[in-house]
Amino acid sequence: MNSANGGIPKAANPLRQLSLDQLRLRTSEKWHVYPRDVLPLFVAEMDVLLAEPVARAITDAVTRGDTGYPAGTAYAEALAEFARKRWDWDGISVERTAMMPDVMRGIVEILDVISTPADAVVINCPVYAPFYHFVEHTGRRIEEAPLGDGQRIDFAALEEAFVRAAQHGPRPVFLLCSPHNPTGTVHTADELTTVAALAARHGVRVVSDEIHAPLVMPGAVFVPYLSVPGAENGMALMSASKAWNLAGLKAAVALAGPTAADGLARIPAWVQEGPSHLGVIAHTAALRDGTPWLDDLLDDLAANRRLLVELLAEHLPGVRYEPGEGTYLAWLDCRDLGLGDDPAAVFLEHGKVALNSGPSFGTGGAGHVRLNLATTPELITEAVRRMAATTAIAKSS
Repeated sequence: MNSANGGIPKAANPLRQLSLDQLRLRTSEKWHVYPRDVLPLFVAEMDVLLAEPVARAITDAVTRGDTGYPAGTAYAEALAEFARKRWDWDGISVERTAMMPDVMRGIVEILDVISTPADAVVINCPVYAPFYHFVEHTGRRIEEAPLGDGQRIDFAALEEAFVRAAQHGPRPVFLLCSPHNPTGTVHTADELTTVAALAARHGVRVVSDEIHAPLVMPGAVFVPYLSVPGAENGMALMSASKAWNLAGLKAAVALAGPTAADGLARIPAWVQEGPSHLGVIAHTAALRDGTPWLDDLLDDLAANRRLLVELLAEHLPGVRYEPGEGTYLAWLDCRDLGLGDDPAAVFLEHGKVALNSGPSFGTGGAGHVRLNLATTPELITEAVRRMAATTAIAKSS
């Protein structure tokens, strides 16, 4: 028995260990916001037990009363070692890192030291909705560069957005989502090199949100933005939170390219003291000892992708879905179902399935929903069944 996981035996399939009744005992957002008759497949939480090394690290820390303030560079060192082994990237210098409370707070702090509220921020839409909320809260203008064919970066649109952004202030920023949320697109080395070249041409600083970096499917390759030529003045945010389901144990690492370290140095010390100490312990353990669990998770996610493709083909052939190579999110094009701009609202009201609303992801999101694949095959199957029944009702009314 695995005492670190509450006496539940360790299994090789992280997404097949918990029943619906067990999941409904949880009090986090995913399982708390909606009534019990709703299947929650929206917010980025996974229906898993913690990886055993992570659970053990947290339990040991609590046992010894190690619940003070975070300190040291263990998290950054573990991330550097993980990057060497996982991505064959030796480019993380611990001296050019800083702990952050979480990725989005880190983005806001970086924006404050490399730009002003008068400057614009470019994003590739549709994109993670908090990009809009956090950037707009800082007073900065957003310039959208919609994704192109195959849900990949449209470089003509990106350059046009860079030109517009430069007209608003002298220090424009490109907030890159890599891998991309919600589409799951994993940017290639050539694509990222082109981003760096365009950014240099137009005086744009690149900040890359790489929180989903470990969640890349077998056969695909994650390329850190700071590893490509021309990215020396870029910055990135990484965290173990998404890949090991640690959102409630907040911690992240900000990374600076060789010519961008001065930016990190200007971030106030109290910000760097903001992560949860238990979060730092948990994230460090995940990066050091959680790779076997992560590999099992990725196998389960690959199986869930295949299952979703089969279920949609059988029950909802009008939904277009191109599985992404990264994240555990599925971006579903429901425009042919005739459910309006926000099909998530229809699926929730009539099918009792909670999905993320496409319009919240910005331009290109209308008629789409985002579905969280990090759950059991049974819940995915039931969700698609309910969605199909909802569609049938809508068409007959």
